[in-house]
Amino acid sequence: MENRATIQLKNLSIGYRNKSGVKEVTTNINASLNSGELTCLIGPNGTGKSTLLKTLCAFLPKLGGEIIIDGNPLESYSDKEFSKKIGVVLTHRPQIQNMTVEELVSLGRSPYTGFWGKLEKEDREIISNAITQIGIEPLKERMIQTLSDGERQKVMIAKAIAQQTPIICLDEPTAFLDFPSKIETMQLLKRLCRESKKTIFLSTHDLELTLQIADRIWLMQKGSLFVGTPKELAESGNLSAFIEREGITFDKTLLRVNIRK
Repeated sequence: MENRATIQLKNLSIGYRNKSGVKEVTTNINASLNSGELTCLIGPNGTGKSTLLKTLCAFLPKLGGEIIIDGNPLESYSDKEFSKKIGVVLTHRPQIQNMTVEELVSLGRSPYTGFWGKLEKEDREIISNAITQIGIEPLKERMIQTLSDGERQKVMIAKAIAQQTPIICLDEPTAFLDFPSKIETMQLLKRLCRESKKTIFLSTHDLELTLQIADRIWLMQKGSLFVGTPKELAESGNLSAFIEREGITFDKTLLRVNIRK
């Protein structure tokens, strides 16, 4: 089965509203996210990465243009319908107390059962599989407030997997993980894309890991978005422009960042 465009951005303008009015961050964004692909969003701080991610996930309203999800405008979906399309994992800590890991992961089934809905046998199997996929079986009975930041992040990813959406968006999913866990998490997300044909879109500062694992990169610079495979963005010079500075060079052939000693 060929990969297909699950999210299309057409002349999208993003930004936010404050007391002074509307602040545009980036305009005229035209790009697509495809099934079966892991796409990583990178760029300097302050260029609008979080604003773009939050706009795609309907946490912020778009300022102009279109966001098309599976052929339909984002605004045409009800909250329940949207929650069956996109799973979201944010960086901030969930404000949850006195709930076990298994109970939190089970909330991923809410779009199908309702918040107080009864979990059927199939739901419990999906929850169990999500916990196993992330490798957090030993944490199942632990209370959320007793977890480390890294453990909590893995639980939130398991919840998104249990939600069984065709699209998953993640904001800095490896931010609190040690290096081996960063690699494991990125490899897991890549495997989900391949095996389940999911569209996975994540923002990250783990540049070298992104260059090795991402199928496609969205590089945000001030007012612009560059899209391509790691190799394409290397050959175009966009990655060099983003990475290189005094004492730091970028090898376009090996896709490697070099630090002068």
